Amino acid sequence: MKTTRKQFNTLMFAVLGGGAALASSGAWAQPAAYPAKPITMVVPTAAGGTTDLSARMLAQALGPVIGQSVVADNKGGGNGNIAASVVKRAEPDGYTLLMQYSGYHVISPIVSKQTPPWEQKDFVPVANVISAPQIIVLRADLPIKTMAELVAYAKAHPGKLNYASSGNGSLQHVTGAMLEQQAGVKMMHVPYKGTGPALQDLLGGQVDLTFGTAPPFMPHIQSGKLRVLAVTSKERLPSLPEVPTTAEAGYPQVDATSWFAVFAPAATPKPVIDKLTADIGKVVNQPAFKQKVQEQGATAHYQNPQQLGDKVKSDLARWTTVVKASKIEAD
Repeated sequence: MKTTRKQFNTLMFAVLGGGAALASSGAWAQPAAYPAKPITMVVPTAAGGTTDLSARMLAQALGPVIGQSVVADNKGGGNGNIAASVVKRAEPDGYTLLMQYSGYHVISPIVSKQTPPWEQKDFVPVANVISAPQIIVLRADLPIKTMAELVAYAKAHPGKLNYASSGNGSLQHVTGAMLEQQAGVKMMHVPYKGTGPALQDLLGGQVDLTFGTAPPFMPHIQSGKLRVLAVTSKERLPSLPEVPTTAEAGYPQVDATSWFAVFAPAATPKPVIDKLTADIGKVVNQPAFKQKVQEQGATAHYQNPQQLGDKVKSDLARWTTVVKASKIEAD
């Protein structure tokens, strides 16, 4: 049957009109709104510890806000390099994120003897989630009750005091070096393979003091076995309100706050980053989330991408100075 010109034009109008309707309704090959599937948050440590806890608390609270499940995936090892490499190679679409620990992000690259398999440019900042200052804690039988007494004792007995850390090049190690530089004292560094063994020897009297985030030490501080002298931050810890900061004790440059923040692969689209940071900000500012973090001896502390990026740059500069001055290298 022959089709007339009028019939042909009517048919084409129907086809094109239908296509326009599909396009206007969003069904014409439009990309799905982010997020359209579960999000994986890669964790650079094994289960347990503040980094893992930060990732799991955020994942649990973020899911209902962002509208998709968020799953924590532990890939510990290599001073954080394994997890960082996984995220670096991931598709930059916002579905694979890194819950990063500041010690891995800004200290490990400085103290490492080998070039890390990633660079700062491989990631884009999303949001800071938690900040956890270190505390200066010592065995209770030492005749030292304040920072002033600690410095005076160290000056009167050069090299006699020793401090434990979780390893050469760890945040505890460089914090001790920073204190030595700022106070003009000399102590002996005793590296351990992790905070647990260091804490056990501190309780056993084999070492004099150490540095670390509050949670592992709290039971022993409350029992009187350990004494905390100061918090290495600008503000006091709500969980230890009577303990002064290092700034209040006269050493404002001894600022060693750990942070736990979310990063995405470089080239992740800005609208995706904007969505992520806005929703993470909502979570971090929830009273229930703040309370849960505070109970762990830390602080819920949101920073946007610009603020987090600036923090990375300032920390890199500050810790590089400390590390070079003390000639610190990782094992």
